[in-house]
Amino acid sequence: MQANESRKPKSRALLGQLSDMDLRLLRVFRSVVQCGGMATAELDLNIGISTISRHIKDLETRLGLVLCRRGRAGFTLTPEGQTVYEETLSLLASVEAFRSRIDGIHNRMGGELHVAVFDKTATNPNARLGDAIRQFTDEASDVELNLHVASINEVERGLIDGSYHVGVIPAHRSSRSLIYMNLFDERMQLYCGAQHPLFDAPHGRLTWAALHNHAFAGLGFHSPNMELSHRAKLTRSATAFDQESIATLVLSGRFLGFLPDHYAKSFERKGLIQAIAPQRFYYVCRYVGMLRRSPQPSRAALLFQSCLEAAHAAAAVAVK
Repeated sequence: MQANESRKPKSRALLGQLSDMDLRLLRVFRSVVQCGGMATAELDLNIGISTISRHIKDLETRLGLVLCRRGRAGFTLTPEGQTVYEETLSLLASVEAFRSRIDGIHNRMGGELHVAVFDKTATNPNARLGDAIRQFTDEASDVELNLHVASINEVERGLIDGSYHVGVIPAHRSSRSLIYMNLFDERMQLYCGAQHPLFDAPHGRLTWAALHNHAFAGLGFHSPNMELSHRAKLTRSATAFDQESIATLVLSGRFLGFLPDHYAKSFERKGLIQAIAPQRFYYVCRYVGMLRRSPQPSRAALLFQSCLEAAHAAAAVAVK
């Protein structure tokens, strides 16, 4: 009897053809994962936590899988749940692309547009993202605009897998899967905190080689920051994954770090950090707009990219 039972096939998922309800359950699941749990997803989904819990349970039943663990330890995805989440992003992106193409046939724009940018661009006087957004919403009022802030690598991956439709990041390498457009520049200065030995010290004779004696905080992913720190052989003693983290490490007084000059100004005015030999220790980032090359971007994505280009071209003319 036990031998026969051991030969019984495992229960299979009940999922057959996808229905509108399946897509709805997958969208709920996506929101729960992105919000980090059911309680925090309530506001995003505008439904109660009991309804969210029921939807997740229904999805698990449909798939024949346990997608997440919920309890006092918090919300965590199972390995199967992580795979389903990644496939959900791909599927929903394809559904949105299909909808956009059908809208294109009818010569209208609707659906969602997901734009992802690297952090701390809002204070850059060279960035004209606000102008581009204003022009886009005037021309495509029926499109729901979603703005994300992510790391350089996350923006690139999101564009390639379809999670994002337009990206804005510092240029650092090129991919054949993406289309690039130059937008604006950002000046990165080297800073130290008020408790650092170099704060208010003479910097006139300081060289790149002399910086090797000081701990450096750098970004932990491929970027202009990483390229320069490797080229200058700076001693990376702390790793960060966004500009806010670099600023926090610099403010500790224990690390040097590069920050956008426009972002660092508020800390400088308070005497919390100081630029080190600003005419010597700096680099300039060129920000680019990006689209996925294939499949062809939606009309909304192409329009947003066109608005980005027009806004920054107008800014360049105004400067001249």
